[in-house]
Amino acid sequence: MTLTAPAASETSASRAGRVRGPLLLAGGVLVASLALHLRDPHGSGSWGYCPWFLMTGSYCPGCGGLRAVNDLTHADGAAAATSNLYFVASIPVLVALWGRGLVQRWRGVRRPLPPRLVAVAATAAVVLLAVFAVARNLPAGAWLAP
Repeated sequence: MTLTAPAASETSASRAGRVRGPLLLAGGVLVASLALHLRDPHGSGSWGYCPWFLMTGSYCPGCGGLRAVNDLTHADGAAAATSNLYFVASIPVLVALWGRGLVQRWRGVRRPLPPRLVAVAATAAVVLLAVFAVARNLPAGAWLAP
């Protein structure tokens, strides 16, 4: 892994300016989570209906995501996993990547991930998402359906 010098704009920007983006993202996620905590998506149509499900009658990879967030805000990880296992399993990875970015911005140092690692991880995530989307709509994978 190579260490790259910070860009001129990163070194001249204040620390507050550098971390603004990740902190705004975290704030947006917290506001959305609070909204999902206060208005339960388990009720039919409480947050609208999934257009994919309405058109096809099959579950998209995101179906159950709102219910999973609601369950997580009530500290019920098992219920969240039954709503959308792929989403729940991806949360630690997303939090780790967000935290890595925040720390780098805080320090003013940029260490990009190796492009090959990013390509392999992105390909694996897309393939797993496609397998999850198909499996949750098959009789054998009915336990994955929300």
